[in-house]
Amino acid sequence: MVWRPTLQSESRLDVRKTYKLYVGGAFPRSESGRSYVVHDSRGRFLANAAAASRKDARDAVQAARKAFGGWSGATAYNRGQVLYRVAEVMEGRHDQFVEEVAASEGITRPRAQRSVSAAIDRLVWYAGWADKLAQVVGATNPVAGPYFDFSVPEPTGVVAVLAPQKSSLLGLVSVVAPVVVSGNTAVVASSRDRPLPAITLCEVLATSDVPGGVVNMLTGSLADTAPTLASHMDVNAIDLTGAAGDDEHATALEVAAVDNLKRVLRAPASEPDWTQSPGLDRMRRFLEMKTVWHPIGV
Repeated sequence: MVWRPTLQSESRLDVRKTYKLYVGGAFPRSESGRSYVVHDSRGRFLANAAAASRKDARDAVQAARKAFGGWSGATAYNRGQVLYRVAEVMEGRHDQFVEEVAASEGITRPRAQRSVSAAIDRLVWYAGWADKLAQVVGATNPVAGPYFDFSVPEPTGVVAVLAPQKSSLLGLVSVVAPVVVSGNTAVVASSRDRPLPAITLCEVLATSDVPGGVVNMLTGSLADTAPTLASHMDVNAIDLTGAAGDDEHATALEVAAVDNLKRVLRAPASEPDWTQSPGLDRMRRFLEMKTVWHPIGV
């Protein structure tokens, strides 16, 4: 007689996941070794997430700076293709995103499905703008002389992004995509209490065509990472959306950003309605305009 083990699923122990950070295309543990418990909207255990430290924030900035040259130097068409590939991979993990959004935000499954589909569609929308943005925000300027005068948009550099604290996926995509589509690299501080969709998005980025370091994700408390990002001398701009409603914290971060004249997207009074059309404003926020003169006929 041959002994065959039986599977008794009802007796299995829960596999409690402990997720890591996403920095430079890899998934390192927090430098401090700390993690925290993530609960669903009803207070039930979901997973453990890494608690990023100030050192992790500095490492993420370094990774973003290293990736900036290659990403900003890629053609706009190529960046659009890469973002479209991210949307394709997200579509393949649609059900997982739905489960995580529903659990994190405490919404019904149909509503979570609509939110996830909107996030994927938004990424496709931004991908389509990649090779059209320069024509819309750039210009050919009239001058009194035998010259062409062009205004050409260029990426700002490394952008720190405080992600929305409530909208765990649609809001996240809505603040990250406009940063990277225009050639910037990003260091993102995710929602502290709803980080799982952000972590899964990082798994999507790692298995698509996004070069390591273009997007770096820090989980944990904004109090541990945001001041470092706001004051970091190698961060060129910061989006304070995640500090919405916390005027004191947002003001302190704005003051810290002054030291190297960062571009600052100020925190709104309350978190925006992410289902509305995003428009071009966020893409314009993190662009520099370069003026080029060229003699006619040369």
